[in-house]
Amino acid sequence: MPLRAGLLYANKARGMRVEQQFRQLAPVAHQPAAQIALFGAFHLFKTNGSEIDIPNRRARAVLAMLCLTNDEPIERALLSTLLWPGRFEAHAKASLRQCLLDLGKLLAPVGTNVLDVTRSHVALRSGTIQTDLDVLEGRLANFDHAGAAELLALIGARRIAEHMDFGDAFNQWLAKRRADIEKRLLGAIACALDDGGDPDAHARLRAAWSARDPAVQSATVREKLDDKTRIAVLPFKSVAAKEGKDYFADGIVDELITTLGQVPQLLVAGRTSSFHFRDTALALPEVAAALNVTHLIEGSVQRQGEQVRIHIHLIDGANGFESWGQRYDGTLDNIFALQETVAQAVTAAIGSALGIAMQPPRVHGLTHSNEAYDLYLQGKALSFNMFGDGALDAAVKLLDMAVALDPDFAEAWLLKGEVHQLIAIYTACLDRPAQSALMAASVERALAIKPNLGQAYSLLGFHQMVNNDFVGGLDLAFKGYRLEPNNPQVAMRLGSYLMFCGRTEDGMRYVEEALAQDPVDGRKFMLRGGAHFNRGNIDSAIADHQRSVDLGFVSVFLAVATAAKGQHERAVEQYMQTRLLVNKSIFPPAGTAPMTQEVMDAYWLVAAKGVCSGVAEDRETYCRTLDHLHMTMYDKGDFSIALPAVCMGHVDMVFKTLGQNISPASIAALISIWADVDPIRQIWQHPEFIPFAQRIGLAAMWDKYGWPDLLPVPSNR
Repeated sequence: MPLRAGLLYANKARGMRVEQQFRQLAPVAHQPAAQIALFGAFHLFKTNGSEIDIPNRRARAVLAMLCLTNDEPIERALLSTLLWPGRFEAHAKASLRQCLLDLGKLLAPVGTNVLDVTRSHVALRSGTIQTDLDVLEGRLANFDHAGAAELLALIGARRIAEHMDFGDAFNQWLAKRRADIEKRLLGAIACALDDGGDPDAHARLRAAWSARDPAVQSATVREKLDDKTRIAVLPFKSVAAKEGKDYFADGIVDELITTLGQVPQLLVAGRTSSFHFRDTALALPEVAAALNVTHLIEGSVQRQGEQVRIHIHLIDGANGFESWGQRYDGTLDNIFALQETVAQAVTAAIGSALGIAMQPPRVHGLTHSNEAYDLYLQGKALSFNMFGDGALDAAVKLLDMAVALDPDFAEAWLLKGEVHQLIAIYTACLDRPAQSALMAASVERALAIKPNLGQAYSLLGFHQMVNNDFVGGLDLAFKGYRLEPNNPQVAMRLGSYLMFCGRTEDGMRYVEEALAQDPVDGRKFMLRGGAHFNRGNIDSAIADHQRSVDLGFVSVFLAVATAAKGQHERAVEQYMQTRLLVNKSIFPPAGTAPMTQEVMDAYWLVAAKGVCSGVAEDRETYCRTLDHLHMTMYDKGDFSIALPAVCMGHVDMVFKTLGQNISPASIAALISIWADVDPIRQIWQHPEFIPFAQRIGLAAMWDKYGWPDLLPVPSNR
């Protein structure tokens, strides 16, 4: 079939890589009868390198499970329960019995009995199977650091036994084995790097391990979330400002959030979630519950000339009572020292309240110029007003002034880069690639001053991806995550980049990490809703997208999920609601003339019916409309064309837009490609999808980081 042929062609290099994992193996006491690739998709090889095809996915799972138990037998009852969930016990046992018979026949060509099957247990005969995991751990144990680095480079970020899913019980069993293996490897790598051997081999080993390290850190972070004290810093009141709002007070809170985030025992709620509750009518315990924190920090800032006074209070989230409070005075000349004093006092107060010792945080001065710092705070305040008329352009001007006063102000350069990215995504600019290039230039200036800014690497990764370098983009995003694993924005970006590439399962883990720390951010709910939708969890997708809409984001994705549920009339209404956010959350397509309200309503009705009604004639009408827009609009790959083309399975238009002109605004449409629902699945099932993926750089990413969740794994025989 054309799709199958495309898959085989695209993955020839990957198949060669899998086979390379078994070349030049370390000597073993007994020559194994067969070899298994556990990392990534499951493969079984004869010792001569030829592959043994195992078409039954449960038979593959049985072999993988046996390899993951270190030669320990597995109870047949456990195998039947995990691999045939929901079946009657007798039926499950019968299915396992037939599966083992089939597996024995498939393994006959290796020339030895691989399986040891009894009435109650199944095991692998010792020494008959060698896995790539065995080889890797053997090389590390034998201090073959160069060989371990070579194998790690081939494995990349692939997880153990990818694409195996037989329900919650099996997934939990497999997740436990994966976590144990990653911890074991992490310990072996740490020992190897402390060994004092060849520095060049150590450098190669460290570089090769970096592709896997983020996954290990991700699991470690999730395990430790419950061990941390969760706090939130609410917006401070500004005594001198009208309506209690002031950019200087907000800046103090931003820096306090960043500083407290350095304390290992604390998990600090993200800024987006904390500032959602500015001027809220909710009681403090309700706010704490919404943010999932145990303590809240409130305060006020009074600034008179060069003098600064900060009042700060620690609140028990359970009852809303103040458990500690203090006042601090300082000047703009020592503002960073004042912030450090406040952060250390808050940390000590939380430690005292909980009866645990906490590591005091440190504040490093951002700039020597008070004027530059003030301009930076003003620009930062405007940067959060993404949908305000001209707010982002004004922010750039303020930040240009700040870096002119202090060219070594790394954080100002970084923020300037982030604002250029926001302009490229959220405004109707005519040259989005140019804005992305300005972002990259600003971020590189920041990194030249401070090389450990994780957020900077995640932004650079985005620029690489819109220039069709998905491998380079993910490399940078993972590096950013390693540097700032507790930054929810960094985790969210990494999750979204993985979802661009069809690695929905992996991406969702990082998005959920970000949501755990920043639980009132509509963008993160929108991303997680997309992940649920792609995985077929339509009800969960609807819930997350509804939450995103409630927080002020577009209703397009909610409508698409509702249509997939079969509720077409409701979906059309939801899609139409998005028109109310035109010029607020979304903008007219760049290069188009303004529409009257009547024309806009008519256009949105055509769009809503085309995407959501389920009527073939409505879809065809909107597809022709997109064809016309593509011919007439300035930006041929505009998001307003690319996204509905994906949602309608308009394959030719997807290839014309995303296949030729990915932009900072349209790249997010890639997430929606990876859904196993009609008509979207027509895109990734199309014979030309693999060439499309090769052109834009996706196939290269799969070669390093693993095959996408939806596509069938090629045989490569």
